[in-house]
Amino acid sequence: MGVLILPIVLVLAWVFALLGWSPIGGQAGDDFADSAMRWMLFLPVGIQFIVSGFMHTVFAKSTAKGIGWVTNGFQYEIGFVCWGLGVAGLLAMTRGPEAWLVISVPVIIFLLLAGVQHIKQMAVEKNFKPGNSLILLYDFGLPISLIALLLATQSV
Repeated sequence: MGVLILPIVLVLAWVFALLGWSPIGGQAGDDFADSAMRWMLFLPVGIQFIVSGFMHTVFAKSTAKGIGWVTNGFQYEIGFVCWGLGVAGLLAMTRGPEAWLVISVPVIIFLLLAGVQHIKQMAVEKNFKPGNSLILLYDFGLPISLIALLLATQSV
């Protein structure tokens, strides 16, 4: 049930922001939305996408099995994209609203469309494996969080 780590990391980012903990790149006195955005970019975007990159490359076979797929070259490409998004998330968290917007757009589009693909797999292929169904909490939860925070920080 390693797939549950993704929504847990998303929740942890919100909890840390609600507790008022200052994230890397943040300063004491930052408003809630700025702090929450930095936590989103650090944990569920930065760290989690880097981990996902390893899962889709180094642990490709077990990850594919957990999703209900067969390992193939495209899975490695997903891993490479995840590494790029993760590193960009870590860089953006220490910058300002323009960087937050620039990294959030591809993350939002990628995850929303991945979520649609997972729903399609459930409807058409009857694939309800945890890696294909529980991942929806992250696929839709993180984009909704990022959109809300982009609006709250007036980054759009």
